[in-house]
Amino acid sequence: MIYGIGTDICDVRRIRTSLERHGERFAQKVLADGELATWKARSERWPERGIRYLATRFSAKEAFSKAIGLGMRMPMTWKHCEVIKLPSGQPAIRLHGELKAWFEQKGLQAHLSVTDESDYAASFCVVETKTSP
Repeated sequence: MIYGIGTDICDVRRIRTSLERHGERFAQKVLADGELATWKARSERWPERGIRYLATRFSAKEAFSKAIGLGMRMPMTWKHCEVIKLPSGQPAIRLHGELKAWFEQKGLQAHLSVTDESDYAASFCVVETKTSP
């Protein structure tokens, strides 16, 4: 059964401006440790690719926070929600800390879709209750 649905569209130019204004500190606030390492590697090779990576993660976390109905308040935090890529290439959510415990206690699972174009990143997240066989 569907628990919640969230969607978000992020202006990549806004992320670029935040990075210019706050530097790496902005990325450190939004990204979990694994994401931060990927962002740094992508940014070194091609800065624009790093900006888009950060924008898609920002958008995905916003969509997830809406789907669980918490917005950006505890136990939902930027760093406790990590967007990973499965071996198939599909994006997925990996949770940490209090958010992980809260999510598992409720018996939830998330499905995520992420996309980006030159000026926008968009995400769609469906959270559902796990069904027993």
